[in-house]
Amino acid sequence: MTLKATIVVGNPKPKSRTLEVAKSLVEKLLVPGSYVLEIIDLADHTAEIFAWPSDEMAALNDRVAESDFVVFASPTYKATYTGLLKAFLDRYPTNGLSGVTAIPVHTGGDLTHALGPSVSLAPLLVELGAVVPGRGFYFVSSQMENLDEITAQAAAEYTANLSRAANIAASLSAPVA
Repeated sequence: MTLKATIVVGNPKPKSRTLEVAKSLVEKLLVPGSYVLEIIDLADHTAEIFAWPSDEMAALNDRVAESDFVVFASPTYKATYTGLLKAFLDRYPTNGLSGVTAIPVHTGGDLTHALGPSVSLAPLLVELGAVVPGRGFYFVSSQMENLDEITAQAAAEYTANLSRAANIAASLSAPVA
């Protein structure tokens, strides 16, 4: 089975460092060849993000909801994620991301807001029904030269958490739907 992985980036700047951090995390976490990756850079959809209704945005929301694994990444703005990402996530109903395993990622200038992805973005993803396998990942932008090492460490933590959850899932008495 091929895993459907998606990255959703809420940086208003297209092709941002935030996107590079999210891609590195996915590459370190998932086995090459075991997944198909779709990247949704919301900076490419600013003309439609606040349009209600929008067929384009509805299609993007559906593709994310049909994913097995999603990284939601945003630069830190005012100690939280961007309005661009919020506007995208506001289109989902409660449990609209049910069945999705999601990792919240923030980038920032220093460690001042390192709890941001865990305190602000992770609860929203859980409210939408996603499973968040650990604390959010925060990356200090001045550490780009250490990107591979830092994302490998984060991937190792998520791998350990997901492996433990898989062990429990294998022992459940009720069938998984």
